[in-house]
Amino acid sequence: MLQNIRVSLGAFVPLLVFIAPSSGLGQDDAKLQFEVASVRPSAPPGRGGYCRGGPGTDDPGFVVCQNWHLISLVTTAYDVDYFRVSAPEWMHDLRYDVRARVPEGTTKKQLSAMWQNLLAERFKLVVHRETKESQIYDLLVAKSGPKLKAAAATPAKGSSRNYAQLKLDGDGYPAFGPGHPGMAWSSDFAGMYFPQRSVEWLAAYVSAQLASPVNDKTGLSGKFDISLRWVSDRLAETGGGPTLIQALRDQLGLHLESKKGPVEFLIVDHAERSPIDN
Repeated sequence: MLQNIRVSLGAFVPLLVFIAPSSGLGQDDAKLQFEVASVRPSAPPGRGGYCRGGPGTDDPGFVVCQNWHLISLVTTAYDVDYFRVSAPEWMHDLRYDVRARVPEGTTKKQLSAMWQNLLAERFKLVVHRETKESQIYDLLVAKSGPKLKAAAATPAKGSSRNYAQLKLDGDGYPAFGPGHPGMAWSSDFAGMYFPQRSVEWLAAYVSAQLASPVNDKTGLSGKFDISLRWVSDRLAETGGGPTLIQALRDQLGLHLESKKGPVEFLIVDHAERSPIDN
């Protein structure tokens, strides 16, 4: 439920601008295509969605994206964080269904090229890249020292809870734990638990939450069972609980240091709302 988190990107100050080809592909990559692909607008009401399959999954020969925003298809194609994409607002709202057959032996890099070619063909997508000075964070060990829990040798069995099964602890936070990993918001309260994860993974997770790049500078290696509880900025202002940054410090012994630095963004110059005929 990352999309429920309120974030503010703020104003960006251009540092260096350069233009890349519309697809960003080399000559060979520009020829890579799905064997067959269907792209259609999703039927209403258009809630929820998923994207799965392809190289590295249990279904490498087929990809399916159901009820998926066009902006999410772009982030998939270019392997870029959503907050590093500048696009028209409608691309965050309109959803599409994509089904495509992947040629045997396709690599993840080649799959990205296939996605880019598909979006250029069906949506007439044109993009370029810009590097701008923006807020970034370094994830460091706090002065009090790390408080991370080493991962259990054998993770508890279970499955992620959905909202129909969501339970709250005594303080109103979503309750996750051994055997039930996941993350959720309940009103202004957030809770998460993910076993067998690295600090590098945590940095990427926090990056998505804060909508800013986060670099792992802790020097910590190994796997950990990561559990966190925090509240929205609105509730934190009234003393109702810790912000995510405060929770990282107090619960995990990690510190986020804010600074300015160069960040590459993907700029959408053009895209059609209606994909061309399949």
